[in-house]
Amino acid sequence: MNPTIEKFGYPDSLVADYANWVVLLRPAQATLGALVLAHKSKAQAFSDINEESFMELARAVSDIETALRAFRPYQKINYLMLMMVDREVHFHVLPRYDSPQQFGGTTFADSGWPAVPNLGSAPDIEPHTRQALLTALKDCWPA
Repeated sequence: MNPTIEKFGYPDSLVADYANWVVLLRPAQATLGALVLAHKSKAQAFSDINEESFMELARAVSDIETALRAFRPYQKINYLMLMMVDREVHFHVLPRYDSPQQFGGTTFADSGWPAVPNLGSAPDIEPHTRQALLTALKDCWPA
């Protein structure tokens, strides 16, 4: 796996694994259910991934949206491809909520709603809550 995937906690944060992509639980939950969709290669430009990866991306995105909708209905979903610090191809996937969400005794407020998501705003999460969230998302993943 590439350095970006490892930085985001792989393999402990793994939600779903595809031939060319992984879906990880984002360590900082700027919104409840925030994920990272990362390409497995060391490509640092979106245009450098192969055609097979682009085709598989459609399935990964569909699975993400299906699972997140089943987990907790959201109002919008944002895919942010920033790659400034973590250079390999990846997206931050942020379900957006117009009201605070509760999970495992923690409140997750979407402090950027209804504008740009605030990636710097995330509650501290206990390890057992993070594990419960990971399990809940995996349980919602399409077969």
